Amino acid sequence: MAISPGSTLIDHVIPARASRSANLLQDALLVIGGSLLVAASAQISIQLPFTPVPITGETLAVLLVGAALGSKRGALAMLMYLGYGFLNLPIFAGGKGGFAYMTGATGGYLLGFVVAAFVVGWLCERGLEQSFLTSVLAMLPGSVIIYALGAGWLMFLFHLNLAQAFLQGILPFIVGDVLKLVIAVALLPTAWSIMRRVRAER
Repeated sequence: MAISPGSTLIDHVIPARASRSANLLQDALLVIGGSLLVAASAQISIQLPFTPVPITGETLAVLLVGAALGSKRGALAMLMYLGYGFLNLPIFAGGKGGFAYMTGATGGYLLGFVVAAFVVGWLCERGLEQSFLTSVLAMLPGSVIIYALGAGWLMFLFHLNLAQAFLQGILPFIVGDVLKLVIAVALLPTAWSIMRRVRAER
């Protein structure tokens, strides 16, 4: 059986194959593609002077990959992305990589990507991303998880109190992440609508 049954957008766009090996290969290619999308989005980054955490495009990519691929493949894509960094490939923001970076200021956010992709994927496997209203319920928990783990790690690493962690790890990113959330909430139902229209015209 493939990693994720036919319950997310990608499973309807690319149906399951007849053989188990073909399904596993298809899943592997989707996981690799998802990890590369997140790696590419990390290169869109802005370093702020008052926080060690940069603004990046990763959050949007994490939400989209989790929603499109589902819980298991989405989480595996994030783990593969972290694996690239562990091997010191320059795939994180600013072309950085390595274990030291992964355990630095952004470590909590990177871990949050894995959990968020799984949770968003799990919710989307239940059809929440198919309408604009319910898409918010699928995507918002992912952003909250990334914030919670990211700010929590900053508190631990730099001995910050809750207010300091909020000011450095959450507040600077709220406006941008709301915009990313809106984009994600708009893209998935639109993609479902297009897919249904194309199938109806066949």
